[in-house]
Amino acid sequence: MEVRQIQSFVTVTQLGSFSKAAQVLGYSQSAITVQIRLLEEELGFKLFDRMGKRVALTSQGRRFSVCADEILKQVQIARDLKKEEDGLKSPLHIGTLTSICFSKFPPILQYFREHHPDVPIRITTDSPGELINKMEHNQLDLIYLLDRSRYSDRWEKVMEVPEPVMFVASPRFHLADRKEISLDELLEEPFLLTERDENYRRELDQFLESKGRSLTPFLEISNTEFIIQMVRENRGITYLPYFAVHKSIEEKKLTVLNVPAFKLQMHRQIFYHKNKWKTPEMEEFIRLAKALC
Repeated sequence: MEVRQIQSFVTVTQLGSFSKAAQVLGYSQSAITVQIRLLEEELGFKLFDRMGKRVALTSQGRRFSVCADEILKQVQIARDLKKEEDGLKSPLHIGTLTSICFSKFPPILQYFREHHPDVPIRITTDSPGELINKMEHNQLDLIYLLDRSRYSDRWEKVMEVPEPVMFVASPRFHLADRKEISLDELLEEPFLLTERDENYRRELDQFLESKGRSLTPFLEISNTEFIIQMVRENRGITYLPYFAVHKSIEEKKLTVLNVPAFKLQMHRQIFYHKNKWKTPEMEEFIRLAKALC
């Protein structure tokens, strides 16, 4: 029984497909098939029922899946003994939102570059739903989201920090000095917003829909830095999490608009899958993210 056979079995189980497992692991599909067949021959029972292109675990396969996860965890622990001597070197693949990447990742990446230069880091940005799907299919080591509090018995949550989302504008904006602004007044102004797959944008749209209102922004773009620059130039108003705009607010280049009719607080959260061994590289990223929260 070889570790690569067990890794192939676990990956097929997670992805539900021999071909997808082959793509993730960098093997040919025939190589995955041979590894699973050899594993089944050694164990003396079938691991998968094959129904066309779909595969499903047999009852023995489900029982072996628990053993396989534990075997891989123990193998990783053994490998990490060497890494502790040599320093961090394993790849780290993180999933996050574009806004978090711009605002929170630069100091973390700078620290890794200075203290752990042998760690290859890959960042994937996507919507929360897609990031969770990738994490659950072992395509990401961990994910860093902004969302309402999320829970699952399949995930380990290692950080949760409350994060307000707010309307902001240039201090030169004609409503900037108002103590309170009504929703009707606000909706008459030009908006620059992130695209609809951003969850805080979706919450705003759903709230307006519940009130029989809608918002057609002047500009939609995924790049929050571009939005902030445009708003600082008094080209309109926007709706963004505090972490994305706090620096401009502190520098008095943006101001918060008080709109009592709508308040939203979300949470920055970091997860990884419970079946995923938490590597030293993951632990270091989590430590830094908490320190910089």
